[in-house]
Amino acid sequence: MPIKEKEIEWVGSSQDDLREFPRTARQAGGHQLAKVQEGLDPDDFKPMMSIGPGAYEIRVHDDGNNEFRVIYVAKFEECLYVLHAFQKKSKTTPKKDIDLAKDRYKDILASRKKK
Repeated sequence: MPIKEKEIEWVGSSQDDLREFPRTARQAGGHQLAKVQEGLDPDDFKPMMSIGPGAYEIRVHDDGNNEFRVIYVAKFEECLYVLHAFQKKSKTTPKKDIDLAKDRYKDILASRKKK
């Protein structure tokens, strides 16, 4: 029986932000999201409890030793929400990126309550 892939719901500018990644990082990020859509774990990820329950960060390393991150929530049955995609330029995740993902997480929770 084929696996039913979850649809991706891109929140805010997350899809455009991912499209701005260099080619190898963009392809790697897309491949890892496809794994999540199939119900599998990405190769390199960690929970992001500071954003909310069920939020995770995919860690993408490109050929030029650059670091990129894709933050998502896949705990809902109907879809996979991509909250944020960005290049990480320091050892810690910048507060502005955490806050943006957290705000988008709150927005999806609020919109789900209205349904």
